[in-house]
Amino acid sequence: MRRLRFVTVLPLLAALTGCFNLAPDFHRPKPAIPDQWPDAAPATATHANAIPVRKLGWHQFFVDPRLRRTVQLALNNSQDLRQAALDIEKARAEYHLEGAALFPSIDATGSATIEKSSDESSSTSASSSDDISKSSSLSLGFTSYELDFFGQLRNNKQAAFQSLLSSAATRRSTQISLIAETANDWLTLAADKALLELAAKTLTSQRDYYQKVMGRHRLGLNTGSDVDDARASVASAREDVASYTATVAQDRNALNLVAGTTIPKADLPADVLPDNAVLTTLPSGVPSRVLRNRPDVLAVEHTLKADNADIGAARAAFFPTVSLTASAGYATEGLTHLVSSDNRTWSVGPTISLPIFDFGSNRATLNENKTQKLIDLADYQQTIQTAFEEVANALATRATIGEQLAAQRELVDARRGSYRRTRAQQGIGTASSLDVYEAQQSYYSAEQTMISKRLSRDTNLVTLYKVLGGGVLSDTARTSGNDDATRDSSS
Repeated sequence: MRRLRFVTVLPLLAALTGCFNLAPDFHRPKPAIPDQWPDAAPATATHANAIPVRKLGWHQFFVDPRLRRTVQLALNNSQDLRQAALDIEKARAEYHLEGAALFPSIDATGSATIEKSSDESSSTSASSSDDISKSSSLSLGFTSYELDFFGQLRNNKQAAFQSLLSSAATRRSTQISLIAETANDWLTLAADKALLELAAKTLTSQRDYYQKVMGRHRLGLNTGSDVDDARASVASAREDVASYTATVAQDRNALNLVAGTTIPKADLPADVLPDNAVLTTLPSGVPSRVLRNRPDVLAVEHTLKADNADIGAARAAFFPTVSLTASAGYATEGLTHLVSSDNRTWSVGPTISLPIFDFGSNRATLNENKTQKLIDLADYQQTIQTAFEEVANALATRATIGEQLAAQRELVDARRGSYRRTRAQQGIGTASSLDVYEAQQSYYSAEQTMISKRLSRDTNLVTLYKVLGGGVLSDTARTSGNDDATRDSSS
């Protein structure tokens, strides 16, 4: 071979880079949590065909179509989600920026020069017949391309990639929180509207009863005390109606705020709390396996992986840095016939830089990255322990809410029967108006509690869906996203 062709140099250099990776291997930390849920918090559905919660999309979980549309509005208009999406775009740009550092920045340079010498210098040159010189050149090359022998640049890219994945997981966590908050606000509005409807019906009933007492009082069958008791019951019911009217308005404002827009009236709940707004069963699985898939836990895990890459980059700073400058092109004395085999030029020049004295700068950077990893490791354990507590508490509530509802239904039936009997007894003079008032208040209170218990059941399911890492994307979208991430990591 007469000469080394420039184009054969690049593949050789690419093969030499990345020979060493000084980053520590990643080992997922063992969660500092029990292997099973507490005895007081038994799992819900765990049958073999149960869909894991993280794969259960919110369209499947929320049954009521009005609630579905409301959640979709919130997802479309949330400023928090927009900010999270922008954080992902920023992280993606940083990842591509770090990836670009692995490759040379190739520039094309061309020049043409016409130079006239001074008359004095021309006259002193006996051999000069022309005082005008011409030259031209054209080259393609790169300068200061770092050969990543010790993996510093690749670890910087890996750290940026893990930060990108962490941002994506944080966005999913934000989505789940937004979905749960929207659903809980919608259900709370439904419950308060049901309480308002109950208060309005009670007010109508009390007004009718008051008119009857007044009629009996005119006939001398009821005392003034009976009239006052009946009037007091009307006033109490009026106060409840006014209070719940304000509460419903506040609930609607809160729902509009979390949705980022005004919810159409057709999507608002009716005056009755729906029985089947959400699914009634959820799979739970084994704590350590379930909680590792929560987006907030995954976000911290990706941060730990980024810490390992940062440590590898910091370790690489202790080793020599080799850079390369190379170019190839054409040069000639003249402005014509530039591109000719006789005018070809090329140059290759390596540069090596070895750190000798840095007054502890590299060591301090390495220690800082190691300490940051310990901080993030503690954050990981704290995050997964908090997740375990949230799930255990939600399961504990779930374990007893069914019994609470059954007992409350019996209480409502009993209070209803007592109220009706007392009204009948008053008609024959064996019960006073005070007896009727107390029976009515007990019945009213039992119905209020029943609505609250039903709300607790539904919000508990929403909370359980959230803390178990409820799914946001469809399986197709999730698979596509994972494929994209794989392609990015290998590029």
